[in-house]
Amino acid sequence: MNEAALSWCRRFESHLSSERRLSAHTVTNYQRDLALLRGWCERNRVQDWPALTGKDVRAFAAAEFRRGQSPRSIARALSAARAFFRYLAREGQVTNNPVDGVRAPKPGKRLPGTLDADTMAALLAISDQRPIARRDKAMMELFYSSGLRLAELTALNLNDVNLSDQTARVLGKGNKERIVPVGKVASAALAAWLKVRPRFAASVVQNDQPAIFVTANGTRISRRAVQDRVRYWAKRQGIDARVYPHLFRHSCATHVLESSRDLRGVQELLGHADIGTTQI
Repeated sequence: MNEAALSWCRRFESHLSSERRLSAHTVTNYQRDLALLRGWCERNRVQDWPALTGKDVRAFAAAEFRRGQSPRSIARALSAARAFFRYLAREGQVTNNPVDGVRAPKPGKRLPGTLDADTMAALLAISDQRPIARRDKAMMELFYSSGLRLAELTALNLNDVNLSDQTARVLGKGNKERIVPVGKVASAALAAWLKVRPRFAASVVQNDQPAIFVTANGTRISRRAVQDRVRYWAKRQGIDARVYPHLFRHSCATHVLESSRDLRGVQELLGHADIGTTQI
């Protein structure tokens, strides 16, 4: 680029620090991001800022994406360029902002994490028969069997589960109710927990508590407590992966889809309003 174009970069830096009073770190970030556009202009023989068009800016964004820059980095560079051209317009150097309307590429959607069937089996192979272990095993088996969300599991009451027909009534997002299957292993784990549940608290408190999963003092178990127990058992069972409640839901969906190839069925199981969510 010519010297006049480069001098406006230096003036913009002064504007950021003296007029806008941005920190030195922020000014450096602006200059670094703007340098990406300046480098593209030099490689493509754009000599001055007024010559830059919206088409050029889109080509710059595409080139940076092909070069391996993340969508977030490109968005930051475009933001810096947009601010720079606003400054140039204020100073009468350009009549329009070529960066307006140009957006960075959308970042790819992160796929949910899952555990393979063998790892899940190792996690759920809990032989401990203490009441707290029975409770935790029942919670995790139900997570995996029925694809429940954390909030759905902690909200379950005694009358929501029917072990005779192996189903559970779940209140999902938007207060939408659905009936989910409870597998044979999960049903057995639930039955084992329900046998010892009354011993978890004083009978008076216990009889007044409708929640299936309770703490040692008879209160409904919290979401945080469930998260802590899941982490505890992952460590105790020697699972190296990061394990959290929603991982059971992801794994359930993946394993059911692998065996059934029924995406609509998985959507109904999980209670997704949009099948696109299920596809992800």
